[in-house]
Amino acid sequence: MSTKPLAETSKFLSYVLRHEPQSIGLTLDREGWASIDALIAAAALHGRALDRALIEQVVITSDKKRFSISEDGSSIRAVQGHSTPTVSIRMEEKTPPAVLYHGTATRFLESIRQQGLLPGSRHHVHLSEDAQTSTSVGQRYGQPVVLSIAAATMHGQGHRFYQADNGVWLTANVPVDFIDFAPANRGQR
Repeated sequence: MSTKPLAETSKFLSYVLRHEPQSIGLTLDREGWASIDALIAAAALHGRALDRALIEQVVITSDKKRFSISEDGSSIRAVQGHSTPTVSIRMEEKTPPAVLYHGTATRFLESIRQQGLLPGSRHHVHLSEDAQTSTSVGQRYGQPVVLSIAAATMHGQGHRFYQADNGVWLTANVPVDFIDFAPANRGQR
């Protein structure tokens, strides 16, 4: 199978399972799950041909592991990144590693220096255990910058951390005091 239909389907699933399920008349439960049969039917009514095999292929081949299929195979959800207020996935609090990373673009640095990292329309700020992944994230928004986050220090001061099924670390916000901007300045003049 060509990667183009997989990539297009992945983007579509991200859109409806993270942000706008109502755009196709789909309903997600509080944990973000939607019936695969309902997803296929709702997508068809809006001109998008999906089938179970294509959906499963997207889930299996996604390098970012954005989606999860329920144990019984009847439902699908995005594992993190939700902006819809109806979803509130219950996650167990975890102790983060000493340092986590956040990828962004240089054009957002001034705002981050003033406000710290905020979730924007999403439920959480997304952090990674490795700088390379964060660089890829930052590239989506412009000239990439990777910020180091003193996650263990934050956690020690009462900030809560969670880890999504795909390994992405989540927290409500990152105050400026916990952000090391030095990596952002390397190589820039």
